[in-house]
Amino acid sequence: MSAVSPDLLAPLFAPLTSLRGLGEARAALIARATGGARVIDLLFHLPESYVDRRSRAALRDLPAGRVVTVAVEVVRIERPANARQPTRAVVTDGTGFAEIAFFKGFPHARLPVGARVVVSGKADERRSFVHPPHIVPQDAAARLPAVEPVWPLTAGLLPWHLRGPVAVALAGIPDLPEWHDPALLRREGWPDFAAALRALHEPSEPPGDAPRRRLAYDELLAGQVALALVRRRVRARPGRALAGDGRLRDRALARFGSPLTPSQVSALAEIDADLAAPRRMLRLLQGDVGSGKTLVALLAMLRAVEAGAQAALLAPTEVLAQQHLRTLARLAPVPVALLTGSVKGQAREHVLRGLADGSLPLVVGTHALFQEKVAYRDLALAVIDEQHRFGVDQRLLMGGKGAASDVLVMTATPIPRTLLLTQWGEMTVSRLTGKPAGRQPVRTTLHGLAALEDVTAAVGRALDGGARAYWVCPLVAESETADLAAAEARFAALRDRFGQAVGLAHGRQETAVREAALADFAAGRTRILVATTVIEVGVDVPEASVMVIEHAERFGLAQLHQLRGRVGRGQAASFCLLLHEDGLSETARHRLLLLRDTEDGFRIADEDFRLRGGGDLLGTRQSGLPGWRLADPVEHEGLLHMAARDAALLLDRDPGLAGERGRAVRVLLRLFERAAAMRTLQAG
Repeated sequence: MSAVSPDLLAPLFAPLTSLRGLGEARAALIARATGGARVIDLLFHLPESYVDRRSRAALRDLPAGRVVTVAVEVVRIERPANARQPTRAVVTDGTGFAEIAFFKGFPHARLPVGARVVVSGKADERRSFVHPPHIVPQDAAARLPAVEPVWPLTAGLLPWHLRGPVAVALAGIPDLPEWHDPALLRREGWPDFAAALRALHEPSEPPGDAPRRRLAYDELLAGQVALALVRRRVRARPGRALAGDGRLRDRALARFGSPLTPSQVSALAEIDADLAAPRRMLRLLQGDVGSGKTLVALLAMLRAVEAGAQAALLAPTEVLAQQHLRTLARLAPVPVALLTGSVKGQAREHVLRGLADGSLPLVVGTHALFQEKVAYRDLALAVIDEQHRFGVDQRLLMGGKGAASDVLVMTATPIPRTLLLTQWGEMTVSRLTGKPAGRQPVRTTLHGLAALEDVTAAVGRALDGGARAYWVCPLVAESETADLAAAEARFAALRDRFGQAVGLAHGRQETAVREAALADFAAGRTRILVATTVIEVGVDVPEASVMVIEHAERFGLAQLHQLRGRVGRGQAASFCLLLHEDGLSETARHRLLLLRDTEDGFRIADEDFRLRGGGDLLGTRQSGLPGWRLADPVEHEGLLHMAARDAALLLDRDPGLAGERGRAVRVLLRLFERAAAMRTLQAG
């Protein structure tokens, strides 16, 4: 795709100081508010609301607390008796009297006795305009904005500091080609790009939804076209066909001992089709807790080994890598190695030699897998677990370790449909639904913290019946120290009651100590495992049938659902008890009730996205979706799906973006700075 001439958009990407009359100090304040120091950052800093100043009122009918505009004459000035009282200008319009009050900075030059002015603002019950935002001479009333934008501001920045620079920026918008289908604009009633910005920044009447939806769709379409181009580049990229004979898979399934679920069969068929095709795979395998992703990944890896090549599984933490190693070593009929930062000395050299000469066909590890010194004889498949914890560059490094490596990404956190279209849009998606045979439903109940003693007694009865229980302590201000204190306090209280049956695992223990605590719980030497939230519990204990979570309202729904998935893995009835503070907000109560009423992780993820605004939902942050300025993928979800369809249709008709609309869309991609992101992704 040829580059778009930078000249057309140069005025928009120019620094704020290029705007007439805007100095460096004021520009720095504006840049702090808008998040950027360019003209485009100012134009994309849309008002959050509007003040309608078109309402006119007579003073005899002056409404309290409502914005009105009145034409008056000053009849006298009343000076205060002390400094705590305001200076007042008494005014009339012939129907009644009011006053304009200033506690400091009274504008004597604008309000002398006899002055005829227009005042716009809110009057209180005493018919007093206190520090009204607008006072202009009646013969200059046209200067008064009929509908005034309210921009988000920062300390030291006032609304009128933005008004002038915004007007200059709007006047300088170049004549851009229209990148939308004319039929779409007619159907939606959308203005062109520049007119939409003017309607929002300089409205003559409340702008309605059309201008903002137009701009949101601009941003969403730019994102979807960029992702569609990447997806097409990946599909067209030369790869290799991996043909297996099934012998290793059959042995692994025999060791597993249960048939694949229908969704596992379906996902594996989709992966096999990609592996057999002469192009490189980039596929996302998403599945709920306990849906069997690791088994599907192993079977895909064994196909690569059957074809005479190697496969690697990249995990974000050493604990998770070791967990995967245990699973793969139990099921795989070929050697599996571990490569993490803690593998050193002769053990590390042995792994590096085995990867280089091909004697180690499978490897599990952390970031160590794609370090420069790690060489593979023939890496054909890279499986990446929990993609959201790795940057794009790390994923590309892993995929680049082989001559034409396929990439399979796994996530155990169900991804909302909206995020699939935005943050994962360059990947083809396989979804695992349902649970493997033997998984039990988990009954979830809500309890106020006042019921702690009753919950503890219920756990005791479950222990008497042979169960084992997890007890997860709350996140306290995201402080590991506070987490640790909470866990140790709960551990001490439960140890007093249940004795040596209680174990403790937290992130600040030595690895050997933590592993020993997990092993004791798995073996039944302890019956209750108290844990903080900063560790990956990661143990598959079928006998564990009780999960207690303190202060459940402090967790994200996805995290609660993940924790709940630790139970229900055996034959016994399983329970999840959510302890919460009294006086929950409506949103918090709705979230916990949703968790109580469904185990469908995909429904939970979609609802959590709507309730919490999405955010880096799968990472450490839990609110605020990054990367969007004009669009809200929650509010504009319908537009997002429309943009995905529009992008696919556009590229089907004009894959090189060479036609008239295609050339306009190139301008759109540059306007929303998608070209650099496309180049980065295409490098993979």
